Amino acid sequence: ARHGSLELLEVSPDYIKPRELDPSVNLTPALESNGGQILALGWTGWERRLEEDLVFFDEDPSTAYLGDGHFAAHAPPQKHLIFDFGGRFLIQRIRFFPREKHEHDRFIQKFVIGISDGDPLKDGTRDRNFGTRGHFVNFDVAHEITENTVSDITLEMPPVPIKQILFQGFENTRGIWEVAEFQIFGIGYAPFAHYVSNVIDLGKPASLGQLTWLGRQDQDAKIDIAMRAGDDDDPNNYWRFTFRGDERTRFATSGRPLKLADYKKLESGEKAGITHDTENWDFWSTPYDFEAEGGNLVGNKPHQFVQFKVDFLSGLEASGQLDYLQFSVAIPPIASEALAEIEPNRAPAGEVTSFTYKIKPNLDSGDLGFDSISIDTPARAVGVDAVRIGGVEEEFELVDLDDTGFTVRVPPISIQQTEELIEVDFRAEVFKFGTVFSGRVFNSEMVDEVYQTLTPGNADDLFDGDVLRVDLAGLESNTIQAMHLSSPVLTPNNDGVNDRVTIEYDLLNLAGSVPATVDIYSLSGQRLSSVPVASVASGRFSTQWDGRDEGGKILPPGMYILRLEVAADQGSDAVERIVSLAY
Repeated sequence: ARHGSLELLEVSPDYIKPRELDPSVNLTPALESNGGQILALGWTGWERRLEEDLVFFDEDPSTAYLGDGHFAAHAPPQKHLIFDFGGRFLIQRIRFFPREKHEHDRFIQKFVIGISDGDPLKDGTRDRNFGTRGHFVNFDVAHEITENTVSDITLEMPPVPIKQILFQGFENTRGIWEVAEFQIFGIGYAPFAHYVSNVIDLGKPASLGQLTWLGRQDQDAKIDIAMRAGDDDDPNNYWRFTFRGDERTRFATSGRPLKLADYKKLESGEKAGITHDTENWDFWSTPYDFEAEGGNLVGNKPHQFVQFKVDFLSGLEASGQLDYLQFSVAIPPIASEALAEIEPNRAPAGEVTSFTYKIKPNLDSGDLGFDSISIDTPARAVGVDAVRIGGVEEEFELVDLDDTGFTVRVPPISIQQTEELIEVDFRAEVFKFGTVFSGRVFNSEMVDEVYQTLTPGNADDLFDGDVLRVDLAGLESNTIQAMHLSSPVLTPNNDGVNDRVTIEYDLLNLAGSVPATVDIYSLSGQRLSSVPVASVASGRFSTQWDGRDEGGKILPPGMYILRLEVAADQGSDAVERIVSLAY
């Protein structure tokens, strides 16, 4: 298994793009061959449709399924079918009818049509459950007809993404009913289509360079490209239940770590979920700007394995396509590791502040080494003042300075300087909370080699920072004494592990109850969501966030700011924390 997948995409040698539905083509006959399934309800639960159900969609109007109640011998007294498309589509209409010779005496009089987008997080919140003996599925009711008098029934469907359609037919009060054909017609592009590449083995650990692509994105559509890198060929951990209470383990009964092939062989009741391998793999990057047609590969160090994913969000008439995606790496890497941090990591907004950028390289024999350092800044740096290597000030050359950052040329860094602290002093302004001063190192003598991204970490043991992010000073006060997150990583994939992050905070010196808010922001400062918080007083409080925005949609993977604000007596006080969203 190489962990790649396709969902609802049209694939050709020249592009991938979301599937488009022809509103004149009945989806039902080819539903199973296109990755969907059709389920029928029996006494043992929802199962693959029976052979006798084939007449519902055999494209032969001279054959029919008889609603004479015979199905009640092995199922509930109503006939239930679920048409699952394998993904979400816009369904325009459905149509069903009896054979022509029985259009006046065998049309169905009472039925229910249900819809679901397939999101398991919404189970229990929809209109009604359908099933038997504990085997229930949750659907919204799109149509419920109790006194139908029409033989050829055509029903418009709600204009929302639909993954499943449920048909529930009841016994007629006058004779039997029949359905010669049950037809489903969609329209437009698949609203949500996905591509995940196979895990790509680079052969050896490599410095990750540039990612470029070409494609088309319509105005009302969106294409999100993301990547991740790792140190082995499997980005997941696999879990099984031991049946000792709720205990889970990552090991097979043989004692070996579970692999994907082992997990697939487990009985359904043994499977305890799949989680991201945080030890050996980075999280998915935040999506690139598709219109930019390129960006830096993201990795916390040189990696041997990379993987890409592309999410297509389309409208009724708007979509896009990806023509190609390519990337560059350097083998051997510039350095086996290059940690970096910035001091100070808090600064007043809009004031010129003196910063020191600290880098600790770790080079092995064969690593390329570097002589240039590029540092990104939120605006043009006011000045670059000094470079020190191992505490000794060195001559440097400022080779580039613009509104996005600067580059300095330094004496060559090779294995002889491994783990020596490199410091770059510069002056700049910060305007946004959580400004990241990302950086890269490269060798100017090797013009075709890639730039290696610096890894946030402990570059200087004498400074407790370990980050390249600078927050704005003056946002906290003594009212908020502490704010803790149950986990720095939120994975809302419904596996029971970190599906929600608990936000716990301590408040002191408040005179009675006061309003409080917990808002979620992007790193650029855009407000995305809020978490309900009641009025608070002095004491300890907690609330939870499930990774969704104001509209109830799960946000894309990436880093987000959780901001707690309390309207204290002396004015509003606030504290921010960073949480990573991954799935």
